[in-house]
Amino acid sequence: MEIWINPACSKCRSAVDLLDAEGAEYTVRRYLDDVPSPDEIRAVLERLGLEPWDITRTQEAAAKELGLREWPREAGSRERWIEALSARPELIQRPIITADDGTAVVGRTDEAVRDALGR
Repeated sequence: MEIWINPACSKCRSAVDLLDAEGAEYTVRRYLDDVPSPDEIRAVLERLGLEPWDITRTQEAAAKELGLREWPREAGSRERWIEALSARPELIQRPIITADDGTAVVGRTDEAVRDALGR
């Protein structure tokens, strides 16, 4: 199990605290420092069953700077979104937990983190 976190994020800290409380074995990836490649983002999206715009923090200053709200949310624009997430990792929703069964969740709630633990 791996968790992508920003240590400054309270949701990330809560998820890590819950994983620790449950005795989970996991690896921490500080994705702002260890930036995911476009291929890694594609793989996580497949595991999540989501599209890149589904895990984009559109309220971030970088999103506004790029005008992401106006970008098309369709298959033809998918790679553009993935490249933006890799170039500006602060846009990636957090935390993302990759479960041992090959799936992943966005662990913004205790329920989502527990769901990942049960997989």
